[in-house]
Amino acid sequence: MPNPLQRLIPRRWRKQTPLVHVVRLQGAIGIGTPFKPPLTLEGIAATLERAFARKGIAAVALVVNSPGGAAVQSALIHARIRALSAEKNIPVYTFCEDVAASGGYWLACAGDEIYADASSIVGSIGVIAAGFGFVDAIGKLGIERRVHTAGESKAILDPFQPEKPEDVERLMRLQRDVHEEFKALVRARRRGRLSGDEAELFSGAFWSGRQALALGLIDGIGHLRDVMRARFGDKTEFKVIAKPAGWGLRRLGFGTSMDLGSGLIDAMEIRALWARFGL
Repeated sequence: MPNPLQRLIPRRWRKQTPLVHVVRLQGAIGIGTPFKPPLTLEGIAATLERAFARKGIAAVALVVNSPGGAAVQSALIHARIRALSAEKNIPVYTFCEDVAASGGYWLACAGDEIYADASSIVGSIGVIAAGFGFVDAIGKLGIERRVHTAGESKAILDPFQPEKPEDVERLMRLQRDVHEEFKALVRARRRGRLSGDEAELFSGAFWSGRQALALGLIDGIGHLRDVMRARFGDKTEFKVIAKPAGWGLRRLGFGTSMDLGSGLIDAMEIRALWARFGL
């Protein structure tokens, strides 16, 4: 049984035991509210630097619980983790919680190995753009929409104007480009481990952890402490590296009416992201 007084002794004076730094990647990526800041590189960069800064640690463990969000922020965070791993020569292990889907799976792929619970939701390797059309609604309300642009495509996909086929095709071309980037990353990070048909794997579908294992999207069913202690020994210790909590007017929700309005829209978008996976 561990001696509780052992923790009072500075680690450098103790007999060395494996240490794993734990970083949580939680929430929607690039989309947030005053009470739920978005997961972005700017917000997580300092935490990642601290996680990889200490010499002699056994590994960095990522705990991912995200339904996705912004593709660019997913790519930036993933790239920073891989760069730090290579620079410091520290292995990275990913552990999926409730959901690691879409951009969440993009983040999960930053791990050299990926683990999940049997009931975790994994995958959704696709790109989506969703919105609303209010053309008929504003007509019934007697509202006249006035838009003036310099540039014929500046008002593309305006929700208050009829949808144009050429605008939809332009959006789909953009989505295909992003999707190809996503697919290329998964192929590279899961090289030799994917066992499913690519048409299915990259269809945007998602699976349980058990199903994801059969498809090669993850390396095993397991939880952080059990897997890491099986890998590095029963005495492995864990340290959560977290961003210091801070308080400010925006965190408390004070802002302009525009802040409140955009915050409500962001909250609805975040709710929709989680709802896709029954959460």
